This record gives sequence, structure tokens and C-alpha cells, in this order.
Amino acid sequence: MSGVRIYDLAKELKLTSNELLDVLKELGEPTKTASSTINDSAAEGVRKRVADRANGVSNGASAPSTHHNGNGSAPKPAAAPAAPAAESPAASGKVVDIPSVVSLKDFADLISIPAPTIQKKLMGLGVLASLNQKLSPEVVTRLAKSYGVPVNIVAPQAAPAAPQAAVATTTNTNVITPAPQAMEAAPAAPAAPKVAVVAAKPRQKAAGPVSRPPVVTIMGHVDHGKTTLLDAIRKARVVDTEHGGITQHIGAYQVSVEDPTNAGVMRKITFLDTPGHEAFSAMRARGAQVTDIAILVVAADDGIMPQTIEAINHIKAAGVPMIVAVNKIDKDGANPTRVLTQLTEHNVMPEAYGGDVQTVELSAKEGLGLDDLLEKIILVTDAEIEPKADPSAPATGWVIEAEIDKGRGVVTTILVDQGTVKMGDSVVAGTTFGRIKAMVDDMGQRIKDAPPAFPVVILGLNGVPKAGDRFEVAKNEKIARQIAEGRASDIKEDQMGSRRVMTLEDMQRHFKATPSKTLNLIIKGDVQGSVEAIQQSLEKIDHPEVKVKFIGSGVGSVGDSDVQLAAASSALILAFNVRPEPGAVKMAEAEHVDIREYRIIYDLFDDVKKAMANLLDPIYEESALGVAEVRAVFRLPRSGGSIAGSYILDGKVVRNANVRVKRGGKLVAEGKIDTLKREKDDAREVAQGYECGILVPGYDPVIEDRIECYELKRIERTL
Repeated sequence: MSGVRIYDLAKELKLTSNELLDVLKELGEPTKTASSTINDSAAEGVRKRVADRANGVSNGASAPSTHHNGNGSAPKPAAAPAAPAAESPAASGKVVDIPSVVSLKDFADLISIPAPTIQKKLMGLGVLASLNQKLSPEVVTRLAKSYGVPVNIVAPQAAPAAPQAAVATTTNTNVITPAPQAMEAAPAAPAAPKVAVVAAKPRQKAAGPVSRPPVVTIMGHVDHGKTTLLDAIRKARVVDTEHGGITQHIGAYQVSVEDPTNAGVMRKITFLDTPGHEAFSAMRARGAQVTDIAILVVAADDGIMPQTIEAINHIKAAGVPMIVAVNKIDKDGANPTRVLTQLTEHNVMPEAYGGDVQTVELSAKEGLGLDDLLEKIILVTDAEIEPKADPSAPATGWVIEAEIDKGRGVVTTILVDQGTVKMGDSVVAGTTFGRIKAMVDDMGQRIKDAPPAFPVVILGLNGVPKAGDRFEVAKNEKIARQIAEGRASDIKEDQMGSRRVMTLEDMQRHFKATPSKTLNLIIKGDVQGSVEAIQQSLEKIDHPEVKVKFIGSGVGSVGDSDVQLAAASSALILAFNVRPEPGAVKMAEAEHVDIREYRIIYDLFDDVKKAMANLLDPIYEESALGVAEVRAVFRLPRSGGSIAGSYILDGKVVRNANVRVKRGGKLVAEGKIDTLKREKDDAREVAQGYECGILVPGYDPVIEDRIECYELKRIERTL
């Protein structure tokens, strides 16, 4: 099919991909990505619209698009249709001003989207958000984009700085800031950890979010060329500029690339040099959502291999855009087409086959195709991610790796998330703390500050933090020490008091108050037929309030990779006719992952159905207990409350039970019995024919009031 790619047309017309996408929307074309292909007719319409703009022609009736009505006739340049009575921002295209700090409820009101709908969207990212939860600017931008609402993040008006406590707490001030990622169909991921905003104040007046480089992780099967590809990119883009030609390995590095849609403009990309999807998942399990784009490397001669499938599952679970790099095209037996076909068998649909996954053919060893890969990264960044950060915000980041060097002490590589980390800052990373004594970039050069998405080595921590630990700047070293020691104490208490796995019951409690419930599952079986049969049967369980989502599946015993994926995705592992490996059992205990083993398939189905049913919102039925009549009122001078001296007419009254009070047949109060006394003694319950004293907070009793006591019984729900 003939046509032109959107980003190629953008180059031709000297527009950005996003600007061209906006033109397509004006012309009524379906929403595309920058890497999609449009037909020649649509492309000609875009060229005409852009030319009309350049010549000062209106985009209204005087510049009709190339579309035609269903009967083949050209559209009439009629007057604009009347605006709807209550047009939403998405429908009107009007830019909505959003404060840089906004609650979920206020954000929902501003963009005219129901708050529960937004909560459900965030739930897809593994974030359980209340209506008063604060949203970060990057999350606001992504949510708005997913609903088609153009927004403008507005910094709050300057106000006198309020005095701050010595140590800021995170109890009720968490801000939702998951790593930038595609918001559509994002699988469940672990909720972000509590973040202590420990900086005394911003470096300067808040500038608001600005574009930052994307963060890219390379994954794939062993020996398929991940390390070679990283080295090739680094050699081609970095080493020539390094001081003395010395390469500094710090677990991450940046490269500069010419913007494919804006000639002469250089863009940066940050690459994480991790050992593989195990490290990627381990960091996610610790809450470190650092990756924006994942590159899946597949050797053209080998094709899809077991670790390739594992990497696909981990990328999907993270919910980040994927680019497939078909490597080793220079080798004998290379068959890139076979690789694309194999990808479709694992629900990865390449663009060449009508999907939305970008693919690039390359040879990392020969240096072929590297420019194409870097260009695709920039295009996906602009079309699907648009990562932003505020360099003036309190500085935070993630630990990428850390070790002890005999000459330098603790050497820690961090990736800055928000704000700017500077020399001399007092910092805390996990349960470690210190003052930055030196900062070194990926080229071995000493630097004084590090902006967002910048990888840097720091010296000065008192211990070795773990990969995935949150890194934050504190007001001073004393506060950093207090925070680190507090975290260490919390971890010790957790280990002593709750060394148990995440069970189905735990998950039920976890999802109890959420608007949308999803049970994440990983299926492992003895044969592929069993795995497919289990998935197909569970997919047929249809309910509007709860569903299952398959994070991964496969044949064979439960291994370490399965446990890591489950930990990162809060998933259950269902093992049918297979056993977990010894190492996986130990890891499951450490990571709080529940592995359920089954020999009878119906037992597996019954367990999953029960788990799904228990995730449903409970239904309660009222059951009457008794009725009391107020015969006297006793005031309590100290507390200001009143005790209703009552006589039990029927049944019984029970402490902590629900009550409603009626006066002359009208409801005047509701609540719970806080205190129940028989003569001067506390009583658990008082039966018919006896007198008692009843205290209900907020209720001011009057003689002859009738107190109706009842309880709510939970009705078990089934699918």
C-alpha cells in the first residue's frame, strides 16, 4: 500500500511530528503516531493545509480539506455547527490551565472527566489514588493527553514561604509521579513508594516542567547483542568527545542525536546499562519506574528465544513503549522477516504488519542501522511519551548501582528524576545518607550539578544503597541521617513482624477500596496446551467490576524470572502440574510472592473465582438487634456529652453496634454506641427488660426518644 510515514512528511514540511498530528486531527484523520503511515490522499490534504497557512489562508471554510462525504460529493463549506450546550475541553480543543500541584478531584473537574474514570486509569498503572491525592505535572500531562484534552501547566502564584518542620513527613502528602510511559492499556505495576520531600525549599522560583531526555533500557536474550549495541552507540556518539578518550563505566550514559524533525537541533538520550530484564524488574519491584522506552534486541539468525519472551513480558508489565532492534543482520542465516512473524505470536505487532511497534534492522558489530534506531527513539519519545521534569523542584532520583571502591569509598550511580542535584548537597538514598563530596559524569569529568534524566556518580554516602532505592536531597546532613535511620527502623520492624508472602487475602484487602479491580496472574504449566486452556477458561469469566489480567505465561517450572515479574506486578503465580525451583521458592519468600500449585484444573478455577469474588465491593444487609426508650438524661460536664438512661423494650442493645434515633417518628440521629453501662459497670450488651446507660457521640438525647439498634451483615458475593 502506497503512502508516507508521518515523521517523513513532517521532515518534508519542516514541522514537528506533533504539529503534523494536529493538522491530521483538523482534517478529521484518525489519531496516529509519528511512525504511522497515512495514504497519499491524506498526505496531499496535509500539504495543502500547511501551504494555505503559509499563504495566510484561513483554515475554515475557505480552505476545505480533501475529504469527501459518503456519497462522493465534496463537503459543503457550510457555516460552523452550533456548539453543544456543555462542550467539554476535549471536544472544544480549548487549552485548560492546570496548576502544577493539583488534586485528582480538582483535575477531574477542570478537564470534565469523572474522577472515578481517572482513578481507574491510574489503577492501570498500579497507583491507588484517593480523590485528594496530589498529581505531579508529568502525570497530569499524560492523563490529559490520553483523554485528548490540551492542557497548560501553570506554576502557582508566589506566596510567602510557610515555615517548614525539621523533617517533612510523607503520611498524607504523596504526589503521584510514576515514570513517564504510555497511559493506554498500561498493565498494573507496583505503587510508587512513599517519597519524603526533604528539601528545605526549591533551589529557585519554580520554573515548571520542561522537556527532558528519554531514559532507555536495552533488553533481550543472552548473546543477542545487548552489550554490543550499547557499546556501539557509546563508541559512535560519546567516546570521541571524552577527555583523553577514557571511558567511564557508570551504569548509564547519555548520547546526543540530531532531531529527525528539526535539522541542526541536538537531542539527548539516556541509556541504562543494566544486566538484563532481571535487574529491570528488580528495580520496578522496589518502585523505581525509571525507564521511558525499552529496546528489545532480537538476533536475526536466532529469532525469539526463551529470555526474549521473558523480556517481552517484563516490558509489557512495565507499560512502556517498545522498539524491537533486529540485530546481527550481517550474519549468515539472518532472517529479519522470520523475527517479525515470531513477534506476532507473542502479541507484539510490528508496524510492518499493521501494528504500532517500531522495528529497526541493524548490526551492532558493524555499526549498521544505529542512526535509524536513535531516530526511532526520538520519534517515539515525541509521539508517545513527551517526558518532562522540573529542574528547579526539590531534587530526587533513583539509585542505578552502587559499590565500594578501595580508593574512593562508596561509589553510587544515580539518575536524577526531578530537580537538580548539586555538589555539597546533603542526601539520603534508601537507608544510607551523606554529603556529596564529588560528582562525576559518564565521561569521567567532574561536574558541579546534574539536571533531570542525567546519570551521575556521587561520592560521600555512608553505606552502599540498593539499586532502585529512592534518592533525595535533604535540608542538611542531620535531617538526612534521621530519615535514613527511620527507614532502617521501619524495614527492621517489617522484617520482624510481617515476614510473610502476599496472599490472595492480602490482595483482596489491597484492592478493597479501588474503583476497578484487576487480579494479575502468571500461569506456568507442564505443556503449552494446559497453559492455553487455563488462560482461555479464565478469560471467559466476565464481570463488570473485576477482571483477570495475564502478566506472563509459559511452560516449565516456576523460576526466578517468574518471581521477579510477579513481585514487580503484584501478581499471583499459578503453577499447574509443575513445581517451583528451589531458588524461586526462596526468592518468593523474600519478595512476598504467592505461588499456588495445582494438580486439578477445577481447583485452580475455583480459587481464582473466589479471589475475584472477594475483590468485589461488599453488600451489607441490615439485621435488627433491639429497641430502647430514653427514660432519663445524664449530662457529662467534662466531655460535654450526654448519657441516655434507657429501658430495653425489645431484643438487646450491643456496644459498638449501629443505632438510629427517632423522635416522634422522625429520624434525628445516627451513629454507633460508644459506651454502654449497666448500673455503674461497662457492659458488652443489655437484654430486654433491663435499664442501661447509652452514649452515642454527637447525639443529644431527649426523654421518650427511641433508639433502634442494628448490625450490618456482609452478604458474600459470587461470580
